[in-house]
Amino acid sequence: MARTDGQNLTYRIVHDLGIAIVSGTYTLKNPFPIEAELCKQYNASRSILREAVKMLTAKGLLSARPRQGTWVQPEENWNLLDPDVLRWLLERKISFALLREFAQVRMAVEPEAAALAAAVAPPEKKAAIKAALARMSSADSGEDDPLAADIAFHVAVLRASGNRFFSQLSGVTETALRFSIRMTNRFKGVHRASVPDHKRIADAILAGNAAAAVKATRDLIQETVELIEEAEADSQGKQRRKPATASR
Repeated sequence: MARTDGQNLTYRIVHDLGIAIVSGTYTLKNPFPIEAELCKQYNASRSILREAVKMLTAKGLLSARPRQGTWVQPEENWNLLDPDVLRWLLERKISFALLREFAQVRMAVEPEAAALAAAVAPPEKKAAIKAALARMSSADSGEDDPLAADIAFHVAVLRASGNRFFSQLSGVTETALRFSIRMTNRFKGVHRASVPDHKRIADAILAGNAAAAVKATRDLIQETVELIEEAEADSQGKQRRKPATASR
């Protein structure tokens, strides 16, 4: 369903204000703007502005009360499992700490999802995994998008687990993987994922071998953790090697 002009403006306001909030634009010295100011800035009605604030409040970024105003919530209250919030956080700068924490979440979830998929996935879910792996192979030949194919594989495994909670992590997984895969591929100097590594996961799931699926998934994510750590160390080393600027 196409969005109306009002919906487009609402989402634009949510996007702009979301990025501003996670980037630290609003502080005690620069508090969140009042409603009238934002309505004027975006040429928006109060109903559209209030809907945008309501959406940001649901994401944990804002708190609003009648006659008390609207203010930015502390970062610990932000919903990191909301794909928008995670994307805005990752867009503000390369956060190795955030990528590492997400890899730790993957290590806790994906091996178990792979084990469940090996045990309970119906034929159509296994077919989705096979299709995603085929897309990765096609991407190696330049016939598909490597990033989209890689993400499709991991999402297919989560959905094949039969666990509704794991399936609901698909959105945040896709968002975080877009940044993580780009960073690790850039550090490795390649622009595609390792098909053999993913094939080991798929083969184990298709064979119903839960233990092998767990091991193959852990091995893949552990490589990602190590690449993030190497990239972080390399970045810190480059910062230390920067020549000091002359004082004025």
